[in-house]
Amino acid sequence: MSEIFNALEAINYWNIKEEFNTGFIRQSYLDKIEEASGNKLIKVIVGQRRSGKSYIVRQFIRHLIKNKSVDPKNTFYLNKELYDFDNVKTASDLADVIKLYKKKVKPSGKVYVFIDEVQNIDEWEKIIVSLAQHTVDDYEVFITGSNSRLLSGELATLLSGRYLVFEVFPFSYIEFLKFNNYKNNKKSFIKYIETSGLPEVYNFISNDIHRHYFQSLKDTILLKDIMYRHNIRDYVLLEDLFLFILHNVGNLISIPSIIKYYKSKQRKADYSTISSYITYMEQAFIVRQCSKYSLKTKELLSGEKKYYVNDLGFRNYLFPQLKTDIASMLENFVYMHLRMSGFDVKVGYHKQYEVDFIATKGNLKIYIQVTYLLSSEQTENREFRVLELINDNYPKFLISMDEIKINHPKGIKHQNIWEFVTNL
Repeated sequence: MSEIFNALEAINYWNIKEEFNTGFIRQSYLDKIEEASGNKLIKVIVGQRRSGKSYIVRQFIRHLIKNKSVDPKNTFYLNKELYDFDNVKTASDLADVIKLYKKKVKPSGKVYVFIDEVQNIDEWEKIIVSLAQHTVDDYEVFITGSNSRLLSGELATLLSGRYLVFEVFPFSYIEFLKFNNYKNNKKSFIKYIETSGLPEVYNFISNDIHRHYFQSLKDTILLKDIMYRHNIRDYVLLEDLFLFILHNVGNLISIPSIIKYYKSKQRKADYSTISSYITYMEQAFIVRQCSKYSLKTKELLSGEKKYYVNDLGFRNYLFPQLKTDIASMLENFVYMHLRMSGFDVKVGYHKQYEVDFIATKGNLKIYIQVTYLLSSEQTENREFRVLELINDNYPKFLISMDEIKINHPKGIKHQNIWEFVTNL
């Protein structure tokens, strides 16, 4: 246990006197967590691998120490992704480590417990629930995970809603601008959509390193977060399905159409398997689903859906030839930024037309049509016509990469895409 304690000392702030570096401050996430803290609710921070969850946790610990005058000894941080903690395999092991910390460090009063990638500890629910509901000692618990199934099992049952979820996305376009000290213009926007929103990527220079990084990340997510977790035997099909989605971003596709595609390639794939694999990819946050919504009946429609990738870097560096498909890149960008801004997003469908996105948040609803360029009067009329046909008074936006804006007589707002997302 002495080796584990030494490893804990190395990553905690108990004896650190000088300022510690926690990277680019993602203030919007810190504000949300701060607003929700100070109670017994478990804070659950989820998101795709490498999206920055660990940095946000460390930034919040720093915030507690520097701005809330919390004694560093009253913060406990364990990152299960680190090899040093490979022997912390079960809830019982974690309980023993926390007991060791309390014995050695001797914190007085409330303890803030942070466990990174908690899903890698067997039966972690038992210790997390025990700490959060402890009747004698005062704990506030924060956990992170790379899978949305984190809350689909025993924890959700045991807590009966006594937890709060915070989803961490890759860098938004605004964060990208701040991190790189760029101006908000077309050049910066193109650079963002042609690279990635994953923070580590900005430390790399060559395209080869980028490609290897995303290849490794893809393999880790598909193997560790999906294949091993769900005992999948056909890894080739799982990987092929992810690549199929990468190549069909923004297209309406259905599971039967995917099965038909594989059948044309002399590949076996049944409905249950394809459906499960897509669900697993969504749970690992690598793929996003956007359902169809009937503009006439006001209900969700089964069948075809659109799929988007959590970060465009998977397309940009694994399949650089897809950069020529600008329309799908723009759709992916807008969809992800609507989600980052807290909107629920659907594809608007009517038998006569389709609108790219219906985005709702509380009482707010907006319609968005995305196009590359209004290169001709015919294109302009077609794209505006879709929004004109929607018979209600909610805001309607046509967004494109045109720098010159068109004034529409019926109040439909035309904006360039980089201005639209920064005003969300």
